[in-house]
Amino acid sequence: MEHENDKVNILLVDDKPERLLSYEAVLAQLGETLVMAHSGEEALRRLMDTEFAVILLDVSMPGMDGFETAELIHQHPRFENTPIIFVTGVHVGDLDRLQGYRLGAIDYVQVPLVPDILRSKVAVLVELYRKRRALAGENASLVKVNLALQTERAQEFEALSQTLAAANAELSLANTQLEAEVVERRRAEAQLQQLAEKLRQADRRKDEFLATLAHELRNPLAPIRSAVGLLQNECRSSVERQSLDVIDRQLRQLVHMVDDLLDVSRITHGRIELRRQLIELGPLLSTAVETTLPHIQSMRHHLVVDVPPSAILVDGDPQRLNQVFGNLLNNASKYTLPGGHIALSAHTNGQEVIVRVSDSGIGIPPERIDEVFDLFVQIDTSLERAQGGLGIGLTLVRRLVQMHGGSIRATSEGMNLGSCFEVRLPVAARGAVRAVVPPDDAAIEAAAAAPAAIHSGRRILIVDDNRDAANTLAQLLGMSGHAVRAVYDPELALEALLEFTPDLAFLDVGMPRLNGLELAAMIRADARGQDVVLVALTGWGQEDDRRRSRAAGFDYHLVKPADPFEIERICREGVRR
Repeated sequence: MEHENDKVNILLVDDKPERLLSYEAVLAQLGETLVMAHSGEEALRRLMDTEFAVILLDVSMPGMDGFETAELIHQHPRFENTPIIFVTGVHVGDLDRLQGYRLGAIDYVQVPLVPDILRSKVAVLVELYRKRRALAGENASLVKVNLALQTERAQEFEALSQTLAAANAELSLANTQLEAEVVERRRAEAQLQQLAEKLRQADRRKDEFLATLAHELRNPLAPIRSAVGLLQNECRSSVERQSLDVIDRQLRQLVHMVDDLLDVSRITHGRIELRRQLIELGPLLSTAVETTLPHIQSMRHHLVVDVPPSAILVDGDPQRLNQVFGNLLNNASKYTLPGGHIALSAHTNGQEVIVRVSDSGIGIPPERIDEVFDLFVQIDTSLERAQGGLGIGLTLVRRLVQMHGGSIRATSEGMNLGSCFEVRLPVAARGAVRAVVPPDDAAIEAAAAAPAAIHSGRRILIVDDNRDAANTLAQLLGMSGHAVRAVYDPELALEALLEFTPDLAFLDVGMPRLNGLELAAMIRADARGQDVVLVALTGWGQEDDRRRSRAAGFDYHLVKPADPFEIERICREGVRR
């Protein structure tokens, strides 16, 4: 239960007292502090005294109307980002909507109000405010927005279905109304097509937003990861080491969530190709256990692994299957109380191998078993389970398993009775031949570096307009014995390159005025830059991004936040492609 001082403030602005009472009745269930204002002037006075998560603002008010009030609110630097929902009792044209959005409106609601929709919209903005205030708002607010969007889609489709059903009923009752009903049906179909196109556009915008969000999150994560590496090298006491281990684990969890966001979008649109090969299941499961073991140990869980000693071959992508089983084990650990039990087992059944991950955790209500694999769905969303993530891990697991020709199902006896996830995959026939899979970038880089001598104390140039990222990386490499120079302006990089003559250069791709791809091409065009090993640092990690970096002359492509151990390996072993 939240404390009184955890409530946030919601400002309700309307010149009609009866509407203010209706807003209060609708929003009272949110449990927040509702503040009333009867005019635009009073709303401005309230804002000077109190911080508000969202403002519900009537458009048509005597004196200062809603548009004028919104403009004055957002002209003040303290309130320029305060979300505003306009309330109107008249039809709003496109020009009025554009004016409202220009003034900072988040949405419009129409009078008479639909309580659930208004409550849902305000709740989303309140939650976004809370999360932003706690520096962890983007991901949780995305869940709310998508859930609200799904609800609106379902309501629109339901309303349209009712319209079509009514039209068909009228057609069967009276042939005399046939022509009018056909026209109505065609009109409804046109609306459906327009709605479907709008939904496709919204879906595209969502994917673009997810990709941009992941990129923007990776930029601040990079200096954080480098700073953690610096502190780990310097810490002495056990308390410091334990604290840094906690930071490192949580940082890796955040990176994992960012990667999951992108993977959902890629798989949904068929942009992920499996690099399949014949692999043994046992070592694959061992890798998944090693990946999740730190979290399991931190929760003092009892893990039992039962995998047959005989080799079981599957035809699949090792990285993606490791992601499947790692997510299932990580999910089991998250939703099992400290000291609980987790079991991982595998056995064959005819031409299938069955892998089960079971736990003694919170379980799943029977009526929600079918929902656990849906996008952005979490069974337990209570505050004490806030570490449950974004609700996308099981969606990824199901789609990756299906891409391998398998299936997955969840079972549970009910709440607090644990759960079991069962993955079925085809067993590969012994002696089967799988075509050689082209090696990925990491394999190419490792093969290129293998015959090279191990270098120590190399000269390294770092070019990044983010001073924190450049400085922390420079300090980390300097502590490893390298000679490092950091440059914050990409237009000065060529001059620094000629003066400093580095062995390697780390270039941030997303820099203003001169991006990393352009800078790499300029370095390669100069005879004195032919032998420099170029490493791209970027928040973009799709195959198209890697192809562009190779074409620009980069030898390595690291996605932020890069692993300090991988950075150090490249510094000591990296050579030109």
